[in-house]
Amino acid sequence: MKTATAIPAKTKNKKAKTYVFRVVIEPDDGRWSAYCPALQKYGAATWGNTRGEALTHIREVVELVVEELQEEGKPIPKDIQVSREPLVAVSA
Repeated sequence: MKTATAIPAKTKNKKAKTYVFRVVIEPDDGRWSAYCPALQKYGAATWGNTRGEALTHIREVVELVVEELQEEGKPIPKDIQVSREPLVAVSA
């Protein structure tokens, strides 16, 4: 199952950006695996015992990867949605 998660950039800048990443969550041998294709080369993959747990974990992983990229001055991948306005992502 594909879904999107909105990650607000953690910065003191009042012109913060919100990044929207597509994530993939799939059943995997009695549990759920999740990964973010745009950040996969940075290790953005995880799992959970339930779909909801996997979604929570991948959101945490994506947040950590984005924070690390920002701290290191590396660019955020360009194949994602970026907004200067806050967003709410809903997966139904």
